[in-house]
Amino acid sequence: MSKPTTRDLAAAAGVSLATVDRVLNGRDGVRAKTIEKVNAAIHDIGFVRDQTAATLARKRFYYFVFVLPDRQDEFLSLIVSSVAEAGRALRHERVTARTLRVPTNDPHSVVQALGALARDGVDGVAVMAPETPQTRDAIQRVRDQGIAVVTFVADQPNAARDRFIGINDVDAGRTAATLIGRFCGAAPGTVLVIAETIQSRDSLDRRHGFDAVVQQDFPHLHASPTIETYADSARTERVLSNALAATPDLRAIYLMSSASAAALSALDAHGVAPDCVVIAHELTSLTRQSLISGRLSAVITQDIGHLVRSALRVLRAKAENAPTVESQERIRIEILLEANLPRLEETPEVSG
Repeated sequence: MSKPTTRDLAAAAGVSLATVDRVLNGRDGVRAKTIEKVNAAIHDIGFVRDQTAATLARKRFYYFVFVLPDRQDEFLSLIVSSVAEAGRALRHERVTARTLRVPTNDPHSVVQALGALARDGVDGVAVMAPETPQTRDAIQRVRDQGIAVVTFVADQPNAARDRFIGINDVDAGRTAATLIGRFCGAAPGTVLVIAETIQSRDSLDRRHGFDAVVQQDFPHLHASPTIETYADSARTERVLSNALAATPDLRAIYLMSSASAAALSALDAHGVAPDCVVIAHELTSLTRQSLISGRLSAVITQDIGHLVRSALRVLRAKAENAPTVESQERIRIEILLEANLPRLEETPEVSG
């Protein structure tokens, strides 16, 4: 059976082809009741627009930018590579995707970057930055100019973003607590919780989810206050040295942030007991090797390619006033053990 066409959609909605075109492209001059009729007909007949053909027909180019922290860690490097790969794949569809690295620990730098992008005529922005009032207001100003904005990996729920692209971080924290509780068994003790910064919404949400499960299901475990490293190697060594010395009953360690290299190095230097459970986030070459060697017990991760493709699909749909497929944009939490670690030559694809 052939796919429904715009002519079929016009007939189902009882309107003209010109009206359908105005509704699909978000142009003015259509009554709200008519828009509702067209949208209802889209659902009823299963109409799916060929966005590539529509873009080419309008000779429209799209320009999307990922604003990312400027720190050097492998997780961010993998995101940059994935954006470049997606940009190459979408070039024939007149889509440009690039990254912009900014010092996101300085909210004024984020504000300046977003303002410059808005003036540069971008069609959409994906923002990965700590949640601050300045960044929230900058996102609002970009949205006020009709530019789509998604928050990426770390959410900003109080900002006027179009969508958050990432895993449910409360659930990720709950997952980490469940793994630690089951791996540790009934023996009491302390869990050290380490983050780059608790100002980041992903770490804050993970901490909330983690604490809820530990308190309810594993009350024999005591979770420490969050130890913040600020991605500084010297500080990481110092604060972890102090924490380990003050924790004789250490049972587990939860590395909440994707930047875990400095923390793992510091733990190695202090000779943490082999039976200490260590859970980290994101699959990188470092966490892969740490799983294989037994230094990590498990890694909670998300598919980076899916993250990037989902962000681009949502930004493009917003720019074109087109719907998205909710199930396609849902980012799954994945749990990796040494036993189910994908081989390096494998490149598993998800539905996204």
